Amino acid sequence: MTEIKFGTDGWRAVIAKEFTNDNVVRVSVATGDWTKSNYDNPTIVVGHDCRFAGKMFAETAAKVFANQGIKVLLAKGFVSTPMVSYGTKHYGASLGVVITASHNPPEYNGYKLKGHYGGPLTPEKVQEIEDKIADNVGFNPDSISIEQLVKEGKIEYVPLEDLYVETMKANFDIEAIKNSGLNLAYDAMYGAGQNVLKRIFPEMTFLHCDYNPSFMGQAPEPIHKNLQEFSELIKQRGDIDCGLATDGDADRIGLYNSSGEFVDSHHIILLLFNYLYKHKGLTGKVVIAASATPRISKLAKKWGVDCETVKIGFKYIAGLMIDEDVLIGGEESGGIAIKGHIPERDGIWMGLVIWEYMAKTGKSLEDLINEVYELVGEFKFWRDDLHISEDLKQSIISKCQEGEFNKFGDYQVQRVDKTDGFKFFLSKDEWVMIRPSGTEPVLRTYAESSSVENARKILAACKQEIGA
Repeated sequence: MTEIKFGTDGWRAVIAKEFTNDNVVRVSVATGDWTKSNYDNPTIVVGHDCRFAGKMFAETAAKVFANQGIKVLLAKGFVSTPMVSYGTKHYGASLGVVITASHNPPEYNGYKLKGHYGGPLTPEKVQEIEDKIADNVGFNPDSISIEQLVKEGKIEYVPLEDLYVETMKANFDIEAIKNSGLNLAYDAMYGAGQNVLKRIFPEMTFLHCDYNPSFMGQAPEPIHKNLQEFSELIKQRGDIDCGLATDGDADRIGLYNSSGEFVDSHHIILLLFNYLYKHKGLTGKVVIAASATPRISKLAKKWGVDCETVKIGFKYIAGLMIDEDVLIGGEESGGIAIKGHIPERDGIWMGLVIWEYMAKTGKSLEDLINEVYELVGEFKFWRDDLHISEDLKQSIISKCQEGEFNKFGDYQVQRVDKTDGFKFFLSKDEWVMIRPSGTEPVLRTYAESSSVENARKILAACKQEIGA
């Protein structure tokens, strides 16, 4: 029997191998039992993204919940994770379930849990559900049809995408963006965000905004190496002011300037912070994951704003956003949330904030980034994922724990932050970070310097020093 474990953001597995209907039943029975024991008259919102068999798996989960006496609000058609999260809060539901593997390769699917507040369920509650997963549960989803459950009123279809689009229209100055003269582009990476911007800005440029559950064999993660076609499109066109990309379930963001150069999440967080605090006059603390640039906390300190660093995984940021007054929370991997929305990563929402920022100021993305550089200094970031053996990965981490690395080539280590992984601070505002993947034989390495070339030199020195 497959052991089902929830990782940084949900349970993920290969379709037809571990991610099967039987295992979705097991997880859903545990999820339903937990929900019933924590809520009176519970309701669960269920949705799926564009991946293979998403509809079947979502309907399986819905059948389990309905069989347990839980009212189910089921999205018709594919939806993004932020749509399910927002719908969970909007409808006053007890829980949200999204069938998605987010940015993972196309052969994967997954199962995400969302709290009643519209963000990731907190780690301790996810653990409670995981602890309830039994080997055998005795429910056959084929024993009843979705149509019958809808007829009986146990399952109700809800228009999550319509709700999301209307909410966007109510929260953004869409006309200001449309009338700004900005030429905008969007790459959905064949993901679940593909229809939203067509409905709001039908005249803009779209790429990979059609249904293709294979993602053309590409993991739908919005990082530069996966977005070469989008970058080239912007370069060749020469008239696109900003390009937005989102991942498979549209909760992560990638951004491009008018030259087709990738703008990473560190810069996006700083841009959003600058706009929300300086231009919109919003307040609240800043929360960042351990792999984010220290320049965010530097800017927060300059402005007298509290900044807290947490472990990597958006659930840790969301946990603070639920209980505290947080202006912005963000992580290196493209997950960002802001005040006034839900405590959830939302790539399209963040993209619209940036576009509104550009429209309201009349400035280019490059100009806005230069304004940030005037505040914190110019910097560049690079990340390499090292695919190595599990034994070597564990050996390197053991050496990090024992403090064996005090230099990487010519780069001397000044201090180490162990919030999550090992962040080695070097001189000249440079740093390198080593962090193991919790699910794969992969070692993630990150570096920041004054230029991409220098960041890559630091990573090369790191790789040589650790013997990877």
